[in-house]
Amino acid sequence: MTAHVLRPHTVVGDHKVTTAEIADDVRTRHSDHPRLRAILRVIGNSGVQTRYFTRPLGSPTVSGTADVDERIRTAFADALDMAERAAATALDSAGLTARDIDAIITTHTTSWAVPNLDIHLVSRLGLRPDLRRVALTTVACPGGTQALTRAADLVAARPDSKVLVVASEVLSSIYHHSDTTIESMIYKALFGDAAAATIVTGTPLGPGLAIEDTFEYVLPDSLERQRGRIATDGIHFDSTKQVLAAVTDVLPRLLEWLGPRQLDFAVIHPGSPRIIGDTADALHLDEHAARHSTDTLRHEGNLGGVSILRVLERTHADPPGDGTHGAAIAFGPGFATAAVRCRWQDRGR
Repeated sequence: MTAHVLRPHTVVGDHKVTTAEIADDVRTRHSDHPRLRAILRVIGNSGVQTRYFTRPLGSPTVSGTADVDERIRTAFADALDMAERAAATALDSAGLTARDIDAIITTHTTSWAVPNLDIHLVSRLGLRPDLRRVALTTVACPGGTQALTRAADLVAARPDSKVLVVASEVLSSIYHHSDTTIESMIYKALFGDAAAATIVTGTPLGPGLAIEDTFEYVLPDSLERQRGRIATDGIHFDSTKQVLAAVTDVLPRLLEWLGPRQLDFAVIHPGSPRIIGDTADALHLDEHAARHSTDTLRHEGNLGGVSILRVLERTHADPPGDGTHGAAIAFGPGFATAAVRCRWQDRGR
């Protein structure tokens, strides 16, 4: 059973923050750091020019000293607001009402909440109380791709289903000046806030991806490479130098699954310039084929679980040819990989 993915719709945070502003903030707060020059060089080479935060850079819950309670409450409220706006736009664009939706899949990692995003959106959007729900709460960067995978599973089980997929992340809430490693400094430059939503169905309602197969993989013995940490001042994101090689370590298994067919396009998670470049090279795709990922990283940063949906939205604006073959691929903590093999479909209902 093929699952069809409509054009996603993205909402970004209200406050535009330039990389120069991030560098100035780091320079001011860490003027005595022994590796400050190296840190500023890495920030300048992050591939990000601008990103959007839900709160100004100087807010207590971004570069300030808010505690875990304030950061989590603020981040969840902002994530929910963006998610509601993105989902409402996706429904309207598809010509659907909230009552038409049979299932909702959410991915959201940057704040703890019970009930979580899925149940809040049932109320906010007026979704049916008997719809099926899948809440992916700690998947992080692969979240959007993992959500599309779960949506494809639901559509395979019930082909008439209309599945609403929503991703929302407030990554500015893990911006901490108490984190001083080079790895944590680069995350200050990479991350942005956004939400995105799309509709997945068994029958195409418009142009977009037609998912043919899905892939999930956890790299053995890789738990320490990238992970979240909760402290009194909020959620932190830690990684080791080994994470730089993690994508390369995963690629042989990913290529084995993809098989010998040459891909025409790819929706690559914009985790960093190296992630985009290494993945495109392995798929024998050039910079032009990876442009939507590069443009997303440049203009909005790494949006965590939202990223793949944002890159897919850009792909809709400048699409590959009808019937061409591609893949959507994301990597993240675990070290985990999620991917879908797909073709582009111009025709709709």
